[in-house]
Amino acid sequence: MSDPKTSSSANSLFTSLKFQRRAGIVIRWIIAVILIIFAVFPVLWIISAAFNPSSSLATQHLIPENASLANFRTLFNSDVFPFPLWMWNSIKVTSISTILALFVTTIAAFAFSRFRFSGRQNLMKIMLLFQVFPSLLSIVAIFYLINQVGDVIPFFGLDTHAGLILVYLGGAMSINIWLLKGFFDTIPRDIDESAMVDGATHWQIFTRLLFPLMRPMLVVVAILSFIGTFGDFILARILLRSTESYTLMVGLQIYTAGMFSQKWGVFAAGALLGALPIMIVYLVLQDQIIGGLTQGAVKG
Repeated sequence: MSDPKTSSSANSLFTSLKFQRRAGIVIRWIIAVILIIFAVFPVLWIISAAFNPSSSLATQHLIPENASLANFRTLFNSDVFPFPLWMWNSIKVTSISTILALFVTTIAAFAFSRFRFSGRQNLMKIMLLFQVFPSLLSIVAIFYLINQVGDVIPFFGLDTHAGLILVYLGGAMSINIWLLKGFFDTIPRDIDESAMVDGATHWQIFTRLLFPLMRPMLVVVAILSFIGTFGDFILARILLRSTESYTLMVGLQIYTAGMFSQKWGVFAAGALLGALPIMIVYLVLQDQIIGGLTQGAVKG
């Protein structure tokens, strides 16, 4: 016969473990709900403000009263503040800078990974050193440099998208080269050697063999560059002067810059529409993003 004391102790232990398990599940659910609310609430607040015709945060509610599309009509019908032009400027500048950054950094990463030349290690260390200092420290130098370049080549001067793209291209090179170089190093060199035995050149090896393997990682780097450039405000605000050349982030700031004429509803409507390009990019390339992140995690 079983000992009653032993049976009672086992039952109490089982009850205690069951209670701890349920308590742990409840705590995890509470934390998850809090985090979801913390992440979703700002988005819901922006959506609510976009449909609030009062354009005031003082009377803002999560569910707006008398919701309308007045803020969106103001956004597209304004003759002073051309929102569609700002959106186009942002997409143009971001797309060109992302494509150029990918082209330059991929070739540079391939050279650093596959070739051995004098000063290679020092150049890599210098590029890594550039990332140590905050980019805000170089704003004055960038402004002065672009101003001087504009005196010689006006196409790359102040208030030009070409000059802004040039700055974005330089800022994205260091970290992207390091990321892509690390991924190139994980690809076996046997592929290169086998292709060279068959008479392939370095360019053929890069374009036909290595580039397809790099495609998921390139998509991840491209999206990171796209988001960083599309959401930039400081550099664009300093280098662009005229309203017609503003990017979206700089243009929307006008609606909140006035002391007594802040239009938060119009600003929220513009921010809501401004998030659409990034959402579209994520939806179109989501499979490539997952593949790139997975490969990067496994091959690190």
